[in-house]
Amino acid sequence: MRLLSVGLIGVLFGVGILVSGMASPAKVLNFFDVGGAWDPSLMFVMGGALTVTLLGYRFVLSRSAPLFDGSFHLPVAHQLDARLLGGAAVFGVGWGIAGFCPGGVLPAIGTGRADVLIFVASLIVGMLATDAWGKYIQRCEAAQRE
Repeated sequence: MRLLSVGLIGVLFGVGILVSGMASPAKVLNFFDVGGAWDPSLMFVMGGALTVTLLGYRFVLSRSAPLFDGSFHLPVAHQLDARLLGGAAVFGVGWGIAGFCPGGVLPAIGTGRADVLIFVASLIVGMLATDAWGKYIQRCEAAQRE
């Protein structure tokens, strides 16, 4: 049942991304082009997503536990640090340059377009490199403590 639920949620997300046009980098890039062919529709998509999230979190977190798990797994960090701010900046710059959001590009994989596949491959390489760099830093810090 859990797998079916996750699959249906994924399909719903993908359909929403495709219907809203967020799988099209031109639509996203036009949102950022405030001096040219500005397309404000992304604001409405994001506003709708924030509204659904706000209501959804209020409803879901009023329960003692999720339907398919024993407890909620929520973030515990509450402070802004350089890693979070740097990651947000890299995300924003990458989104502005490529026109793809990591979540929004996933439904577009099925198109088989080269730009989509290159973006996803680059995203995976970037995540692996970031993970390797983080582990390297942790080893260096551990070695300094010894």
